Amino acid sequence: MDRSLKIGLTGGIASGKSVVSEYFAQLGVPIIDADEIAHNLVKPNQPLLKIIAATFGNEVIFADGSLNRAKLRQIIFANPSQRQQLEAILHPPIKQIMQTQAKQLNNCYCLLSIPLLLETQQMDLVDRVLVVDCSITLQRKRLQQRDNLSAIEIEQILQVQANRDTRLAIANEVIYNNSTLDELKQQILILHKQYQVYSASKSKI
Repeated sequence: MDRSLKIGLTGGIASGKSVVSEYFAQLGVPIIDADEIAHNLVKPNQPLLKIIAATFGNEVIFADGSLNRAKLRQIIFANPSQRQQLEAILHPPIKQIMQTQAKQLNNCYCLLSIPLLLETQQMDLVDRVLVVDCSITLQRKRLQQRDNLSAIEIEQILQVQANRDTRLAIANEVIYNNSTLDELKQQILILHKQYQVYSASKSKI
């Protein structure tokens, strides 16, 4: 049995998962981030990047050898089968790395930040699910401001993610990120104490 209680942090795009992760990290909680692992796996000259180029064409690679994320995003969101191909390339090694990192921890609990936790059926990786939630309207607004995406691109992204009700249905805990940063931090502090208690209970089993 892993020593650390594993909390799966998930939520829709632009819901505020990164801000939540950062504040948990400030409290000393280890964060194992699926997106960060994915970025490392597709750096120039990495084996998986070569597989991606062979699968989707050299147009997804810049002249300097780095991944053209915007181009790859256009391809996979326009074609569900190609999105599934990319997931089949990336998700197994990401999952393996996350499992390995979690087993190496001695902390009472850790966060596994997995944006597509439900969609990629990785619930077996975690002990509890923490969903960061906000309104769809706010998601769209943040996406437009943050990534300067078109309305069509935003809808394509939202459509491939689980809907809000489905995510909330699997949550053990929910952080509501519709208001101020101070209110967000208060919710996190309360959960931090809860998870320490849950971890102590788990260690006695």
